[in-house]
Amino acid sequence: MLVAGNWKMNLDLAAARQLTSGVVSAVGDPEGVDVAVCPPFVDLDATFSILHGSGIRLGAQNMHARDSGAYTGEISAPMLRAVGCHYVILGHSERRQYFGESDELVSEKAQQARRHRLVPIVCVGESLDQRESGDHESVVESQIRGSLSGVDVDFGSELVVAYEPVWAIGTGKTASPEQVGEMHAHIRSILLDLYGNEKGGQIDILYGGSVKPANAGELFMLENVDGGLIGGAALNAEDFAAIVNAARR
Repeated sequence: MLVAGNWKMNLDLAAARQLTSGVVSAVGDPEGVDVAVCPPFVDLDATFSILHGSGIRLGAQNMHARDSGAYTGEISAPMLRAVGCHYVILGHSERRQYFGESDELVSEKAQQARRHRLVPIVCVGESLDQRESGDHESVVESQIRGSLSGVDVDFGSELVVAYEPVWAIGTGKTASPEQVGEMHAHIRSILLDLYGNEKGGQIDILYGGSVKPANAGELFMLENVDGGLIGGAALNAEDFAAIVNAARR
């Protein structure tokens, strides 16, 4: 199980330090659950200094597909490694929607992440229109196959897929357990096809989309739900710890 908090574009340095300290205190020893926080770039170094030795890992919210160069405003995989990152979120729906990121670009970034021993958390998910038209499974399959094209792993632990229905992100709406279970089973079948039974069965599939302490336990009990990518609730240490505890159970 993996519980990763995506802080998005929130928290200045002082607030990031305060939240990180609160998370470390509230979560304690993760005890068999992988836990990560993914703050904004400017908070990474300070966050890592507090996380170090806690068992909670650091992740970034995005990265460029090249090592270095004339890419003003971008961050590279070597830079993320240098500040202690273990994970990097790639292809989040907000990156796809607001910045026009394609499956091809996500694939390039994921391959780059693996070259630098970062674990990519590759996000996929359908819009409300795609869900209501019945195209949700084909849309998600196309995203997975495109975003993971050329992404090789030696072990399933080197890759994470996060299913986040776009219509449930930050809206307070959550997909029903039946909807989540069906989509995660569909995603698992695609991963088995791409990576074989052993590796494909080991890849964590996270659910994201208004996960809260109140619904985390029910979601995490579902087959093929291997944790959560947490948005708003990750900005509160006690709420985030409660979700981690749900994963423990």
